[in-house]
Formats: sequence, structure tokens, C-alpha cells
Amino acid sequence: MGAEEHRQKADRVQAGFAIVTVSDTRTPETDENYRYLHERLKRDGHRIVLYRIVRDEPHEIEAALSDIAALTEAQIALFNGGTGISPRDRTYDVIAHHLEKAIPGFGELFRMLSYEEIGAAAMLSRATGGLY
Repeated sequence: MGAEEHRQKADRVQAGFAIVTVSDTRTPETDENYRYLHERLKRDGHRIVLYRIVRDEPHEIEAALSDIAALTEAQIALFNGGTGISPRDRTYDVIAHHLEKAIPGFGELFRMLSYEEIGAAAMLSRATGGLY
């Protein structure tokens, strides 16, 4: 399958997304990341099958990941928040530990796109992607 054919086929895929915001301070009313993700995913025909806010605590992040893995409706889990370098940022540490196959290009692309918006601070993100 050529690149263009693959791209066209991928454009027709509608997936179930689970979105987890990792934050000690956000609420559903102040979660701008969720609103952005929800709007973009719905616009592209995807479904949101779970939304949750958890504190930046390893056991809460791990519990959310476990709950999502049990959902047959969720094909993709998006964890946002807690991916920086501060002592409270633990999302990467928990998620990376569970990945069966890492996709390094995801984090590289995320940082490149973030750099275009926010500049050098983008390099502080430990965004990652992979299969679980």
C-alpha cells in the first residue's frame, strides 16, 4: 500500500478515545486541554468514551491506564499533563514503564509542533507514544 492510499484509509478510521488529564489543580471547568482535544476529535468523527482528571500520583495514573485497557470501546488513550521535568510530573514515568512498543517519533513530532507555538520550552516535554 502506497503512502497516499494509506493516508486515505487512515482518514476514514473513527476511533474511541479515552482522555485523562493529569493535574493537581485542574477541574472539568478549567480543563482547557480537554476542551481542545474534545473539539478536535469530535470534529474529525471520533468518539470520546472516557474522560477523567487524576492527580499527578503514580497510583492514580496507573489506575486510569488499567481502567482504559479494560474498555473495549477505547482504542486510543491520551494522557495530558504531568509530562514535564518538575518533581510532580510523573505521567511519562508511569506510562513509559507499561509500553510494549515505544513510538519515539510521536514525542519528537509533538515537541517540534510545540516548538512552533511556544518556542524552546517545548524541549522540556517528555511526551511519548506507544502500544500498550
